[in-house]
Amino acid sequence: MNETLDISVVIPLFNEEESLPELAEWIANVMQVNNYSYEILFIDDGSKDNSWQVIEQLKISNPNIRAIKFRRNYGKSAGLNVGFAAAKGNVVFTMDADLQDSPDELPELYKMIVEEGWDLVSGWKKKRYDPITKTIPTKLFNAATRKMSGIKNLHDFNCGLKAYKKDVIKNIEVYGEMHRYIPVIAKWAGFEKITEKVVQHQERKYGVTKFGLERFINGFLDLLSITFIARFGKRPMHLFGSLGTAMFVLGFLISLWLGINKLFINTGARLLADRAEFYLALTSMIIGSLLFVAGFLGELISRSSVSRNNYQIEKEI
Repeated sequence: MNETLDISVVIPLFNEEESLPELAEWIANVMQVNNYSYEILFIDDGSKDNSWQVIEQLKISNPNIRAIKFRRNYGKSAGLNVGFAAAKGNVVFTMDADLQDSPDELPELYKMIVEEGWDLVSGWKKKRYDPITKTIPTKLFNAATRKMSGIKNLHDFNCGLKAYKKDVIKNIEVYGEMHRYIPVIAKWAGFEKITEKVVQHQERKYGVTKFGLERFINGFLDLLSITFIARFGKRPMHLFGSLGTAMFVLGFLISLWLGINKLFINTGARLLADRAEFYLALTSMIIGSLLFVAGFLGELISRSSVSRNNYQIEKEI
Protein backbone atom coordinates (compact mmCIF):
# COMPACT_ATOMS: atom_id res chain seq x y z
CA MET A 1 0.00 0.00 0.00
CA ASN A 2 1.46 3.37 -1.06
CA GLU A 3 -1.02 5.62 0.68
CA THR A 4 0.31 9.13 1.28
CA LEU A 5 -0.58 10.72 4.60
CA ASP A 6 -0.37 14.25 5.94
CA ILE A 7 1.65 13.26 8.98
CA SER A 8 3.82 10.46 10.32
CA VAL A 9 4.78 10.55 13.99
CA VAL A 10 7.87 8.40 14.58
CA ILE A 11 8.37 7.45 18.23
CA PRO A 12 11.39 5.36 19.26
CA LEU A 13 10.94 3.84 22.69
CA PHE A 14 12.57 1.61 25.27
CA ASN A 15 10.66 0.42 28.34
CA GLU A 16 7.87 3.03 28.25
CA GLU A 17 4.78 0.83 28.85
CA GLU A 18 3.19 3.27 31.30
CA SER A 19 3.24 6.33 29.06
CA LEU A 20 2.21 4.77 25.74
CA PRO A 21 -1.62 4.70 26.17
CA GLU A 22 -1.75 8.37 27.22
CA LEU A 23 0.64 9.41 24.45
CA ALA A 24 -1.26 7.54 21.72
CA GLU A 25 -4.59 9.00 22.83
CA TRP A 26 -3.14 12.50 23.03
CA ILE A 27 -1.72 12.33 19.51
CA ALA A 28 -4.95 10.87 18.12
CA ASN A 29 -7.00 13.69 19.66
CA VAL A 30 -4.73 16.36 18.15
CA MET A 31 -4.95 14.73 14.72
CA GLN A 32 -8.74 14.43 14.82
CA VAL A 33 -9.26 18.03 15.94
CA ASN A 34 -7.11 19.27 13.04
CA ASN A 35 -8.48 16.75 10.53
CA TYR A 36 -5.07 15.36 9.57
CA SER A 37 -4.58 11.96 7.97
CA TYR A 38 -1.83 10.37 10.03
CA GLU A 39 0.05 7.37 11.34
CA ILE A 40 1.76 6.77 14.65
CA LEU A 41 4.86 4.67 14.12
CA PHE A 42 6.23 3.16 17.33
CA ILE A 43 9.74 1.70 17.13
CA ASP A 44 10.28 -0.61 20.11
CA ASP A 45 14.02 -0.74 20.69
CA GLY A 46 14.06 -4.16 22.34
CA SER A 47 12.05 -3.22 25.42
CA LYS A 48 12.22 -5.61 28.39
CA ASP A 49 8.87 -4.57 29.86
CA ASN A 50 5.38 -4.92 28.35
CA SER A 51 5.70 -2.05 25.88
CA TRP A 52 5.07 -4.26 22.85
CA GLN A 53 1.97 -5.86 24.39
CA VAL A 54 0.64 -2.37 25.15
CA ILE A 55 1.23 -1.30 21.53
CA GLU A 56 -0.61 -4.38 20.24
CA GLN A 57 -3.62 -3.45 22.38
CA LEU A 58 -3.50 0.17 21.20
CA LYS A 59 -3.45 -1.04 17.60
CA ILE A 60 -6.81 -2.76 18.10
CA SER A 61 -8.55 0.52 18.94
CA ASN A 62 -6.54 2.75 16.58
CA PRO A 63 -5.75 1.38 13.10
CA ASN A 64 -3.50 4.38 12.44
CA ILE A 65 -0.90 2.86 14.72
CA ARG A 66 1.99 0.91 13.21
CA ALA A 67 4.92 -0.58 15.07
CA ILE A 68 8.26 -2.29 14.60
CA LYS A 69 10.03 -4.25 17.35
CA PHE A 70 13.79 -4.84 17.40
CA ARG A 71 15.01 -8.17 18.69
CA ARG A 72 17.47 -6.34 20.95
CA ASN A 73 18.36 -2.80 21.98
CA TYR A 74 20.20 -0.87 19.25
CA GLY A 75 19.76 2.73 20.38
CA LYS A 76 17.69 5.74 19.41
CA SER A 77 19.48 6.36 16.11
CA ALA A 78 18.62 2.87 14.89
CA GLY A 79 14.98 3.40 15.81
CA LEU A 80 14.81 6.70 13.96
CA ASN A 81 16.55 5.32 10.87
CA VAL A 82 14.12 2.42 10.58
CA GLY A 83 11.18 4.69 11.37
CA PHE A 84 12.22 7.18 8.69
CA ALA A 85 12.41 4.39 6.12
CA ALA A 86 8.90 3.20 7.01
CA ALA A 87 7.21 6.62 7.32
CA LYS A 88 4.62 7.56 4.69
CA GLY A 89 3.66 11.08 5.76
CA ASN A 90 4.45 14.22 3.81
CA VAL A 91 5.54 15.77 7.11
CA VAL A 92 7.36 13.53 9.58
CA PHE A 93 7.57 14.25 13.29
CA THR A 94 9.83 12.66 15.84
CA MET A 95 9.10 12.74 19.53
CA ASP A 96 10.06 10.85 22.66
CA ALA A 97 7.71 8.36 24.27
CA ASP A 98 8.09 9.65 27.84
CA LEU A 99 5.42 12.40 27.58
CA GLN A 100 8.01 15.15 27.95
CA ASP A 101 7.21 16.25 24.37
CA SER A 102 3.74 17.73 23.87
CA PRO A 103 1.68 16.59 20.84
CA ASP A 104 -0.16 19.93 21.08
CA GLU A 105 2.90 21.44 19.36
CA LEU A 106 2.40 19.38 16.19
CA PRO A 107 -0.11 21.58 14.29
CA GLU A 108 2.09 24.69 14.51
CA LEU A 109 5.18 22.74 13.50
CA TYR A 110 3.22 21.25 10.60
CA LYS A 111 2.33 24.73 9.35
CA MET A 112 5.96 25.81 9.50
CA ILE A 113 6.90 22.96 7.16
CA VAL A 114 3.93 23.13 4.78
CA GLU A 115 3.12 26.84 4.67
CA GLU A 116 6.47 28.49 5.49
CA GLY A 117 8.59 26.07 3.49
CA TRP A 118 11.12 24.98 6.12
CA ASP A 119 12.95 21.70 5.56
CA LEU A 120 13.43 20.98 9.25
CA VAL A 121 12.07 22.59 12.40
CA SER A 122 13.73 21.63 15.66
CA GLY A 123 12.06 22.11 19.01
CA TRP A 124 13.78 24.28 21.59
CA LYS A 125 12.98 23.40 25.19
CA LYS A 126 13.82 26.83 26.51
CA LYS A 127 12.53 25.98 29.97
CA ARG A 128 13.60 22.50 31.01
CA TYR A 129 12.72 20.26 33.94
CA ASP A 130 15.78 18.03 33.67
CA PRO A 131 18.32 17.61 36.52
CA ILE A 132 21.46 19.75 36.42
CA THR A 133 23.52 16.64 35.58
CA LYS A 134 21.73 16.62 32.23
CA THR A 135 21.24 20.34 31.54
CA ILE A 136 24.91 21.37 31.89
CA PRO A 137 26.26 18.69 29.50
CA THR A 138 23.43 19.57 27.11
CA LYS A 139 24.42 23.25 27.06
CA LEU A 140 28.06 22.34 26.41
CA PHE A 141 27.05 19.92 23.68
CA ASN A 142 24.85 22.48 21.93
CA ALA A 143 27.56 25.16 22.07
CA ALA A 144 30.14 22.79 20.57
CA THR A 145 27.74 21.66 17.86
CA ARG A 146 26.86 25.23 16.85
CA LYS A 147 30.55 26.05 16.58
CA MET A 148 31.54 23.03 14.53
CA SER A 149 28.45 22.76 12.31
CA GLY A 150 27.97 26.43 11.47
CA ILE A 151 24.25 26.18 12.30
CA LYS A 152 24.05 29.24 14.52
CA ASN A 153 20.27 29.53 14.88
CA LEU A 154 19.61 26.32 16.87
CA HIS A 155 19.75 26.26 20.65
CA ASP A 156 18.74 22.63 21.19
CA PHE A 157 20.06 20.15 18.60
CA ASN A 158 19.04 17.10 20.62
CA CYS A 159 15.40 17.97 21.29
CA GLY A 160 13.35 14.87 20.53
CA LEU A 161 10.52 16.91 19.05
CA LYS A 162 11.30 17.79 15.43
CA ALA A 163 9.39 18.21 12.18
CA TYR A 164 10.77 17.27 8.78
CA LYS A 165 9.81 17.59 5.18
CA LYS A 166 9.51 14.05 3.80
CA ASP A 167 12.42 14.59 1.38
CA VAL A 168 14.76 15.21 4.32
CA ILE A 169 14.20 11.94 6.16
CA LYS A 170 14.33 9.94 2.93
CA ASN A 171 17.76 11.32 2.05
CA ILE A 172 19.70 11.04 5.30
CA GLU A 173 21.14 8.12 7.25
CA VAL A 174 21.20 8.00 11.04
CA TYR A 175 23.43 5.61 13.00
CA GLY A 176 25.58 5.42 16.13
CA GLU A 177 24.58 8.40 18.28
CA MET A 178 23.94 10.53 15.20
CA HIS A 179 20.33 11.28 16.16
CA ARG A 180 21.83 14.17 18.15
CA TYR A 181 23.09 15.69 14.91
CA ILE A 182 20.19 15.24 12.50
CA PRO A 183 20.11 19.00 11.72
CA VAL A 184 23.83 18.79 10.89
CA ILE A 185 23.32 15.69 8.73
CA ALA A 186 20.42 17.42 6.94
CA LYS A 187 22.50 20.52 6.29
CA TRP A 188 25.35 18.52 4.77
CA ALA A 189 22.79 16.66 2.63
CA GLY A 190 21.77 20.00 1.10
CA PHE A 191 18.72 20.87 3.23
CA GLU A 192 19.64 24.28 4.60
CA LYS A 193 16.20 25.70 5.48
CA ILE A 194 16.54 24.81 9.16
CA THR A 195 14.98 26.70 12.04
CA GLU A 196 13.65 26.15 15.54
CA LYS A 197 10.52 26.76 17.57
CA VAL A 198 10.20 27.13 21.32
CA VAL A 199 8.25 24.14 22.62
CA GLN A 200 6.91 23.08 25.96
CA HIS A 201 9.02 20.69 28.03
CA GLN A 202 7.04 18.61 30.49
CA GLU A 203 8.27 16.85 33.58
CA ARG A 204 8.77 13.12 33.22
CA LYS A 205 5.61 11.41 34.43
CA TYR A 206 6.66 7.77 34.33
CA GLY A 207 9.89 5.77 34.39
CA VAL A 208 13.45 7.10 34.55
CA THR A 209 15.68 9.02 32.15
CA LYS A 210 17.85 7.02 29.74
CA PHE A 211 20.48 9.77 29.68
CA GLY A 212 23.98 8.98 30.95
CA LEU A 213 27.39 10.64 30.88
CA GLU A 214 28.64 8.06 28.39
CA ARG A 215 26.03 9.26 25.89
CA PHE A 216 27.42 12.79 26.09
CA ILE A 217 30.96 11.52 25.51
CA ASN A 218 29.88 9.26 22.64
CA GLY A 219 27.87 12.10 21.17
CA PHE A 220 30.89 14.41 21.13
CA LEU A 221 32.98 11.75 19.39
CA ASP A 222 30.20 11.32 16.82
CA LEU A 223 30.24 15.10 16.25
CA LEU A 224 33.91 14.85 15.31
CA SER A 225 33.12 11.92 13.03
CA ILE A 226 30.25 13.59 11.23
CA THR A 227 32.26 16.80 10.76
CA PHE A 228 35.10 14.84 9.19
CA ILE A 229 32.80 12.70 7.04
CA ALA A 230 30.82 15.70 5.82
CA ARG A 231 33.93 17.61 4.77
CA PHE A 232 36.22 14.84 3.61
CA GLY A 233 34.11 11.66 3.35
CA LYS A 234 34.01 11.83 -0.45
CA ARG A 235 37.57 13.11 -0.83
CA PRO A 236 39.78 11.75 1.98
CA MET A 237 42.86 12.22 -0.21
CA HIS A 238 42.39 15.98 0.05
CA LEU A 239 43.02 15.80 3.79
CA PHE A 240 45.44 12.91 4.22
CA GLY A 241 47.23 13.53 0.94
CA SER A 242 47.79 17.20 1.74
CA LEU A 243 49.03 16.50 5.27
CA GLY A 244 51.17 13.61 4.05
CA THR A 245 52.74 15.65 1.27
CA ALA A 246 53.46 18.54 3.64
CA MET A 247 55.08 16.23 6.22
CA PHE A 248 57.16 14.42 3.59
CA VAL A 249 58.36 17.66 1.97
CA LEU A 250 59.30 19.08 5.38
CA GLY A 251 61.32 15.98 6.21
CA PHE A 252 62.94 15.93 2.79
CA LEU A 253 63.99 19.58 3.02
CA ILE A 254 65.51 19.04 6.47
CA SER A 255 67.41 16.00 5.14
CA LEU A 256 68.57 17.93 2.09
CA TRP A 257 69.84 20.78 4.26
CA LEU A 258 71.67 18.36 6.57
CA GLY A 259 73.28 16.62 3.58
CA ILE A 260 74.44 19.84 1.94
CA ASN A 261 75.75 21.15 5.24
CA LYS A 262 77.71 17.96 5.85
CA LEU A 263 79.16 17.65 2.31
CA PHE A 264 79.97 21.25 1.46
CA ILE A 265 79.88 23.53 4.51
CA ASN A 266 80.87 21.79 7.74
CA THR A 267 82.62 18.74 6.38
CA GLY A 268 84.18 18.00 9.72
CA ALA A 269 80.89 18.09 11.59
CA ARG A 270 79.59 15.07 13.50
CA LEU A 271 77.87 12.22 11.67
CA LEU A 272 74.31 12.76 10.51
CA ALA A 273 73.19 9.79 12.60
CA ASP A 274 74.38 11.65 15.70
CA ARG A 275 72.14 14.65 15.04
CA ALA A 276 68.59 14.94 16.37
CA GLU A 277 67.52 16.79 13.22
CA PHE A 278 68.24 13.69 11.14
CA TYR A 279 65.74 11.59 13.10
CA LEU A 280 63.20 14.40 13.02
CA ALA A 281 63.48 14.51 9.23
CA LEU A 282 63.29 10.73 8.93
CA THR A 283 60.20 10.55 11.17
CA SER A 284 58.53 13.35 9.23
CA MET A 285 59.04 11.55 5.91
CA ILE A 286 57.75 8.25 7.33
CA ILE A 287 54.64 9.89 8.79
CA GLY A 288 54.08 11.78 5.56
CA SER A 289 54.27 8.56 3.56
CA LEU A 290 51.83 6.82 5.93
CA LEU A 291 49.34 9.70 5.72
CA PHE A 292 49.55 9.65 1.93
CA VAL A 293 48.88 5.90 1.88
CA ALA A 294 45.97 6.40 4.32
CA GLY A 295 44.48 8.97 1.95
CA PHE A 296 44.87 6.62 -1.01
CA LEU A 297 43.21 3.74 0.87
CA GLY A 298 40.47 6.11 2.01
CA GLU A 299 39.76 6.99 -1.60
CA LEU A 300 39.42 3.31 -2.46
CA ILE A 301 37.16 2.61 0.53
CA SER A 302 34.95 5.63 -0.18
CA ARG A 303 34.13 4.14 -3.58
CA SER A 304 32.59 1.04 -2.05
CA SER A 305 29.22 1.03 -0.27
CA VAL A 306 29.10 -0.42 3.23
CA SER A 307 25.77 -1.13 4.93
CA ARG A 308 25.61 0.53 8.35
CA ASN A 309 22.01 -0.12 9.28
CA ASN A 310 21.16 -3.81 9.40
CA TYR A 311 18.93 -4.54 12.38
CA GLN A 312 17.20 -7.70 13.54
CA ILE A 313 13.45 -6.99 13.49
CA GLU A 314 11.46 -9.41 15.64
CA LYS A 315 7.89 -8.23 14.96
CA GLU A 316 5.98 -5.70 12.87
CA ILE A 317 2.35 -4.64 12.88
